[in-house]
Amino acid sequence: MSTTDRIPGAPQAPPARPDSGSWPRGRHRAGRARVAGLDAARGLAVLGMIVAHVAVAAGSSWLVQAVTGRAAVLFAVLGGVSLTLMAAPVLAAPTARNRAWLRRRIAVRGLLLVVLGLLLAEISSGPMVILVVYGVLFWLLLPVLFAPARALAVAAAVWAVAGPLLSWVLRARLGSTPDADGRTVLGATAQLSDLTSPAGLLHALDTVLLSGAYPVLTWMPFLLLGMALGRLDLRTAATRLVAGGAAGAVLGYGGSWLALDVLGGRDALLASVAPVADRLGVPAELALQLLGGTALGTVATTTPAWLLAATPHSGSPFDVVGAAGVAVAVLGLCLLAARYGGRLLDPLTATGALALTLYAGHIALLVALGGWPQDAPWAATALVAGLAVVTAWTWRRLVGRGPLEALVHGVSVRAAGSPPTVGDRGSDPAPMPRAAAPREAGDMDSTTAGRAADTIGYRTSSTTGPARPARQVPQARPGREETR
Repeated sequence: MSTTDRIPGAPQAPPARPDSGSWPRGRHRAGRARVAGLDAARGLAVLGMIVAHVAVAAGSSWLVQAVTGRAAVLFAVLGGVSLTLMAAPVLAAPTARNRAWLRRRIAVRGLLLVVLGLLLAEISSGPMVILVVYGVLFWLLLPVLFAPARALAVAAAVWAVAGPLLSWVLRARLGSTPDADGRTVLGATAQLSDLTSPAGLLHALDTVLLSGAYPVLTWMPFLLLGMALGRLDLRTAATRLVAGGAAGAVLGYGGSWLALDVLGGRDALLASVAPVADRLGVPAELALQLLGGTALGTVATTTPAWLLAATPHSGSPFDVVGAAGVAVAVLGLCLLAARYGGRLLDPLTATGALALTLYAGHIALLVALGGWPQDAPWAATALVAGLAVVTAWTWRRLVGRGPLEALVHGVSVRAAGSPPTVGDRGSDPAPMPRAAAPREAGDMDSTTAGRAADTIGYRTSSTTGPARPARQVPQARPGREETR
């Protein structure tokens, strides 16, 4: 139960509602400035995803290694922040009607992300599309959308450890679920063809929840963490985020090094890959490097020692904690950069504001480029990233909200029905606990995410302290952060 649930208020007459029958426009409403640091962080996540997908042929590069797995985690953490900021007005007026209205909007957004993710997976030439899992995570988080910040933080911490452990146990006992064609695919994502048979549906369920490239069981803590962070006053929490994120990164990656290289975990891994090394005729260390250097969403189940490795995108406890720490630190650095960088960050923030459109667009563009990225990975990466930034900056200045962001926003608003007003059923707005003023918290446009992730749009206020009574739960307008 949130703080606002315990503060009754005097009835208020609901103000007049705007016409809810028209489609919302793409531009921002006056007075609803975006948090540039959040958009900048999302922009980095978009560019990181492009590098990971387009420059895959240069996989040994330090840059590719740095962004692999971590760009998607950054999207997911920002998606959780966006969910909380979207809920801010309802936390200030927590009536049953307000909550139900917001949950309808988020549920519809989740459905749209699932549909878009399935369509992108059909055309993808290699990138593992995260949007289906993103949409499912939105649905699963609806019951805790208004949970207290401390409960969300504790849940994220517990899940970061328990989720990977449970995943390993279940996969070790149940094995992998084959797809509709009887194949077992590592790093799988849900496909439209999975929806055509009972075996396919079972494979899709296993892929989304347990064994796929972005299994819910190990990705849930990222959104829970973001939801807890969203309760902070992000404009003043940048330094704490950098310090806390760095501590998390050290705990995750440093803890893995301690477990493997000091406490003997590497010996167990070498023993587990020895049979493979013998068959290949290579040293066990090389076999370990080949088998453990990359991951596709889950760790191997041949030995529990794989859970000690912090391989990117592996879903081990150390990977989850370390990658989450990096994401939080990057968010803090972007908030600091926005504080002092001024309009120099405009191209990057515009990129983050159109994350869903750019995510879908770069997957389609990769199909059109064919095999060229394999032959010239860095030239192709420069082309795709440059087009993304220029397109986003130009579109943002001339139009406003991105095309896919506008579609998701408009459909979810219309599907959710008329927005309730603060004061419905006699609820007086209560102060928001350590959060931005609800009058500035806005809509969430998801992409994912990374977003890869959804781009959730939201708005927050630069003011601190108790929130003033909001006139109405914000109707879809471009938000601060778009994780559509």
